[in-house]
Amino acid sequence: FNSLNHDMTLVEFKFIWYMEYSHRMWGRVVGLAYILPAAYFWHKGWLSRPLKGCVLALCGLVCFQGLLGWYMVKSGLEEKPDSYDIPRVSQYRLAAHLGSALVLYSASLWTGLSLLLPRHKLPETHQLLRLRQCAHGTTALIFLTALSGAFVAGLDAGLVYNSFPKMGERWIPDDLLAFSPLLKNIFENPTTVQFDHRILGIASVTAVTALYLFSRKIPLPHRARMAVTSLLAVACVQ
Repeated sequence: FNSLNHDMTLVEFKFIWYMEYSHRMWGRVVGLAYILPAAYFWHKGWLSRPLKGCVLALCGLVCFQGLLGWYMVKSGLEEKPDSYDIPRVSQYRLAAHLGSALVLYSASLWTGLSLLLPRHKLPETHQLLRLRQCAHGTTALIFLTALSGAFVAGLDAGLVYNSFPKMGERWIPDDLLAFSPLLKNIFENPTTVQFDHRILGIASVTAVTALYLFSRKIPLPHRARMAVTSLLAVACVQ
């Protein structure tokens, strides 16, 4: 307010304050909704030894996620000398917070589905092993794409170019490697960050499509077939 937003009203401040407050409260509710039942089930002796390990790991991730969120927000409150830029959190901490959330969500979903749905006993054919490897590779690519999106958000890189498939008048912009050293461009140059996110997004959709087409050649159970088809549908919508 002192350095930039002199005209902000109390109503406008309350709007962004309640957004942050609601996010924190919701995160705490999620943590309690996980930790309290887990403690109850543990006390009752309903958890097997392997499941206890999963419960502890997920509980640690829940707590780590909250701590990482605080660490991220803290970076947006630090005054930077001789800087009149828009206050924003560190893109590195934002990516870490998002990545941690994705890991927590995926691990929770995997654990829950493993308990609810019995695992299919399929013959370990060469094609099935290839499909599993492709699925894992596609997962990693999607995860990397999401993390690159956090860098886009953290640097407001989406505002640099808003045309597609070209960036302005060019396929490859002039300022793609403007920073020195070169590695700095990947994480701190808004143009490069947006360019990388575009490439990763296109690669992710291509990988999902290839995975779907490959899966059509293999006899799969209905549940697995539905999962691959849903993955393609969500990728297209995204």
